[in-house]
Amino acid sequence: MEAMTATQENIQQLVAEIQKVLLARGEMLATAESCTGGLIASEIVNVAGSSAVFAGGVVAYQNSVKHELLGVPAEILEKHGAVSKETVEAMAKGAREKFHADWAVATSGIAGPGGAEPGKPVGTVWMSVNSCLQNEVFCKIFAGNRQEIREKSVYYVLGKLLFLLNNQKSTCTNEH
Repeated sequence: MEAMTATQENIQQLVAEIQKVLLARGEMLATAESCTGGLIASEIVNVAGSSAVFAGGVVAYQNSVKHELLGVPAEILEKHGAVSKETVEAMAKGAREKFHADWAVATSGIAGPGGAEPGKPVGTVWMSVNSCLQNEVFCKIFAGNRQEIREKSVYYVLGKLLFLLNNQKSTCTNEH
């Protein structure tokens, strides 16, 4: 069995904290993932008791899936591309609404080794944390190989989620 990396251990600690907060608040989480390919959802369900706080997730690797399952407008994908603020923002909102969750996280990026575009080098990852009150969107350029970029993306977006959970006292209602 492979030894866990420091990032993987940190991710598990984050997930455990997120789970505690969501459970205490009676809230649910959903995911919409592109470059992380289900890694966020996998890390969440690795922690026992996740069914009480995790509604589900979509791995939307192709633009058609982003559009058809998550409701990302075709115009956004055409104008801004899959790796953009506008796309990841719409992905998170679509996941939260699709799963009737209180919170959603989304990722879209270029994990490499290929796929770089002008202004979007390998390691560029757009992430979003969405609730009914806000949609925080941020971009990071991570160094490392494909797996490291994916793990760093998971760690970063879950860290942002935990920060927002701890600093937003309540969401709307459980009626969506």
